[in-house]
Amino acid sequence: MDKMTIANLPTKIEKVHFFSKHLNKSVFIKRDDQTGMATSGNKIRKLEYLLKDAQNKKCDYLITSGGIQSNHARATAVLAAKHHMKSLLILKESEMNKTEGNLLFNKLVGAKIELVSEDEYQDLTTIIEEVKKELTDSGHKPYVIPMGGSNGLGALGYLEAYYEILRQEEQLGMVFDTIVVANGSGGTYAGLLYGNKECNKDKTIIGMSVLNQKEQAVHDILHVLEDMNQYRAEPYSFKDNEINIIDRYIGLGYGKSQLDELKFIEKFAQEEGMILDPVYTGKSMYGLYHELKNGNLRDSQNLLFIHTGGIFGWTDEKVNMLYGSI
Repeated sequence: MDKMTIANLPTKIEKVHFFSKHLNKSVFIKRDDQTGMATSGNKIRKLEYLLKDAQNKKCDYLITSGGIQSNHARATAVLAAKHHMKSLLILKESEMNKTEGNLLFNKLVGAKIELVSEDEYQDLTTIIEEVKKELTDSGHKPYVIPMGGSNGLGALGYLEAYYEILRQEEQLGMVFDTIVVANGSGGTYAGLLYGNKECNKDKTIIGMSVLNQKEQAVHDILHVLEDMNQYRAEPYSFKDNEINIIDRYIGLGYGKSQLDELKFIEKFAQEEGMILDPVYTGKSMYGLYHELKNGNLRDSQNLLFIHTGGIFGWTDEKVNMLYGSI
């Protein structure tokens, strides 16, 4: 499939000494937080395909959705501005709607923002169809990107990332038996799992859920996997038990933090010199640490954690919880 070249690839792989020190485990990290500056993170790999499709269809307006601090929405808005398109973001309101973090970036690049309540967000399809019709009636040609860029086309970005990892294994002279990634809308996980099957490998692909319980997460991933088949020469079928989702570390819910999670991120940053975000990578790394500490991943020897970005998720609310008002 045709795509745009946006991300700085390949992203490097580093050893995480934190795990060697505390658990005597070999954990490496793939720095997809370094795919680009204001557009950094895993969403860019997906948007390379989705934006090219939008351009091929002569669209001039991108519509997408997410939480108030959605990394995907921010990346979409920034790239829309960069490529002389407009963007409309349908964002779920929260108790903290301050203009900070991702929401600030959205406004800076001129995105049109529609805030909806949590109840309204449950009927997202209807809302999207309404705004799509309004834009069409006013002379625009809108292109709808699903939450997180998670459809079959977007997930090709992480199928490509899987092949990138295989090439890096050859360069490093080692093999990762386990790949761990934060799982939200399912597209990143789906791309990695599809690559695992397409390459006939037996790596364990673990998704640390930060959004949904396992049943819903598996359902969403299966939907993306099925959608991916239309873009590949040989289609594959997947079963529920092929999808490895750990949902024990969602905590208080998506985007909500607990003090012990934030203290773990702080300790990791001070020992490793690497910043995690409180919504995705922080919770996922916290989960991976405790899974290894509790002996739940005994068969995993060389683990690769994918840093999916999200540093803009450090809002005043999170900072105040960790340090108090400063």
